[in-house]
Parts: sequence; C-alpha cells; structure tokens
Amino acid sequence: MSASLPIAAIATAPGRGGIGVVRVSGPRLDAYIRDLLGRDLTPRHAHYLPFTTAEGEHIDEGIALYFKGPHSYTGEDVLELQGHGGPAVLKRLLARCLQAGHGLGMRLAEPGEFTRRAFLNDRLDLAQAEAVADLIDASSEAAARGAMASLSGDFSRRVNALAERIIHLRMLVEATLDFPEEEIDFLEKYQARPALDGLREDLHALIAQARQGVILREGLHVVLAGQPNVGKSSLLNALAGDDIAIVTPIAGTTRDKVVQEIHIEGVPLHIVDTAGLRDTDDTVESLGIERSWKEIERADLILHLQDATAPGDVLDKAITARLPARTPVLSVYNKTDLLAPDAPPLPQGAIGISARQGQGLDTLRTRLLQLAGWNPGGESPWLARERHVHALQAAAEHLELAAEHATHDDRVLDLFAEELRLAHDSLGNITGKFTSDDLLGEIFSSFCIGK
Repeated sequence: MSASLPIAAIATAPGRGGIGVVRVSGPRLDAYIRDLLGRDLTPRHAHYLPFTTAEGEHIDEGIALYFKGPHSYTGEDVLELQGHGGPAVLKRLLARCLQAGHGLGMRLAEPGEFTRRAFLNDRLDLAQAEAVADLIDASSEAAARGAMASLSGDFSRRVNALAERIIHLRMLVEATLDFPEEEIDFLEKYQARPALDGLREDLHALIAQARQGVILREGLHVVLAGQPNVGKSSLLNALAGDDIAIVTPIAGTTRDKVVQEIHIEGVPLHIVDTAGLRDTDDTVESLGIERSWKEIERADLILHLQDATAPGDVLDKAITARLPARTPVLSVYNKTDLLAPDAPPLPQGAIGISARQGQGLDTLRTRLLQLAGWNPGGESPWLARERHVHALQAAAEHLELAAEHATHDDRVLDLFAEELRLAHDSLGNITGKFTSDDLLGEIFSSFCIGK
C-alpha cells in the first residue's frame, strides 16, 4: 500500500462515548476538505459545522480541525472531525470521509499508520513512536509518566548524545588512518582512549536505566508456588486487596492458575496463583499441577510459599530442588501469627508473613521490587523495551572490542574503526536510523487503529 495515499480511521476507542473523532491524513487535502465540508478551513482553528452526506443529509454536527502539513502529527495535512461518540454515527461519518476521498485513493488506515507516517516524515523518531503506544497502554501513573518522558525525547536525547560522541571518535581514528605520514598521534592528542572509557561508562549507566524502564513498562511475571494449604490464594488476595481467589481449608482448592495485576510503587506485577504442588491421583488436580510447573518455568520471579508452622517439610525440599536455577526465588513463610513465642527463627534470607493478618506484607513488597532489580531511589526512568536494551548491550559489546583494538597498529586500528561503526549502528536501531522494514511492521502492527 502506498504511503502517499490519504488514509482515514476512527481515532477513538470502540463503544459509546460523549465525543468521537474521525481522523484523515494525506498530502494536499484542501480540495478534499472543500468537497467534504463545503467550505475551506483555517488551519489550527476550530470550526463548528454540520457533517453531511453527499446528498446534504445531516450525519452529525461538531468541530472540524485542520492541521496543515508539515505542522501536524503525521507531517501531512491532517483533518479531525469531532462529533458525538455513538458507533453508528462514527461509522457513517467515516464512510462519508472515504467516499469523498475515493478519487484520491483514500483507504482505511492500518493499525499505527498515523504514527508510522509521523516517524517516516521525521516528526518522531522510533523510540518516541513506541512511546505513543506505551502511553496509551500505561497501567499506572508511573508508567504514564515514563511513557511521556520517552515521548518528549528524553531517552532519544541520551542515545543521540552517545551516538555523537562515537561519531567524534570515528572522526579521530579515520584521520589517523587517512594521514599516516603525519607525525601526529590523533588518538593521543585528542585523548581518544579516555573518551572511549567515558563512553563505555555512560553507556553502562544508560543500560541500567533502560532495564528500569523495561520493568516499569512490562512488569514482572511473579508465580506463587508451594504445596497445598500454605496460603497462596490468601496471599494473592492480600496483595490485591480483594477476594480474587477462593480460599478454603480444603487442600487442592485452586486447580487452575489465577492471574492478578497489582502495582507496587507504580511497577506492575503479574501475580499468578497456581495449584498446590503435590503427588495426587485426582486427574483434574494433576492437570492443574502440570500447568503450575509450566508457569513456574516461564516466571521472572518465583515466590516459594511455605508453612511457618512446619519448616523443613520434605515436600517443600522437593519443590525447592525442582525450581529452575536461572530464576530468582524468594522464600516466604506464611502463618507466622500461629507460631509459638519460643519457635526457632526462620531460615536466613526468608521472609515471615501472615497473609490473614497482613503482617510482613510491606517487607515482602519491598523485597519483590529489590529482586526485580527496581531501584526506588534511582532516577525516574522513561519507558523502554527489550529491543532497546538489546541494542544498547550490542553497542556496549562493540565498544569493549574497540577498546581492545585502540593501538598504534594501523591494521588493528581498522578493527577499532569498524567496532565504533557497529556500535553507532546499534544505537541507530533504537531511534530508527538503521531499522529494517520488518521491524517497523512488527512495531506499528501492535498499535490501535486511528493512532
């Protein structure tokens, strides 16, 4: 589909609402607007007028806004029609917009196509475009603030600043290679090696902050694991502040996973309550236990819940031995309110709680964030994606290799220059300067239609 053809879509969420918006974007829409609305519009002014069919029948009445390119969201001419939010009204208005643009080849917009055009027309870089979707999907105030920081360009500016410093280093090494007869060591004269060390240090700091942004955006998959009747469902309810899971004294009550999203200091945690782990002849319960182990295998963090009144249980030891070694495990002992005053202390590093009484839950929340790698006292992060972290790590690896090649040997200096180029390209993947069309298609296909 040609990116030069005009597009149209309903830009508000499906369903009934007080206001609905139909958006049109394309090159040179002045004549189209006259045909659609029967008059010219002053750019960046609100016009109250009727929206009619080609035969003059009123569809709705509302506000028309015209943004003349390149001073618009997409960089093209953009028309927004704001009317009542009924689905039938908006569908009729969209059909009228498409009908009026038939001669121009106007079509329905694909998911994310308005933002993709903003990226292609240099109104946004790729990291900012992704932040648009993240802002829409933000599930907490902290995530919304992080997405807005990314959209305003904070992350991109940090990445571009590093890229500019790499370009400066590349210029120095290229000068050394191009003028070998000069008795000047450009790398020493302009302190290229200290500059490279500073770059590597700042890049590692940026990676750490990007990881924080990934946690804030995607959250953590936390699985509650343990044998039956240790209080997993009670703990889920206590963390969620609601009766999400059924709680009974009957072992094996939970037979399938129960998922609940909670927020701790703005960080989303996807808590999964699973069936109690034990040997059983019950077919249905066995299926639930099999699913529990699958959830445990894909967890970011495992919360192994045990009964504080029966520490060192044989089944708990068997569960511990089977937990995946690559996944962080937090040992939590429930029912501490039932312990005798002279009970032996819990194992070192374990947390004691009472899900029923609410004791120890604040300590548990803090430990969950610590194990997640979240730093509450650190700099407030922008949102980031896994692909951003991978690109930053790739750039860091290339800079490490470049440091190994920073010698006076011209043959090795060629490798130094190449590693700098690859590091620069890796950073360019974040902002979209060196990004494949396949990746662009994958990113923008996750957007909603109309954005």
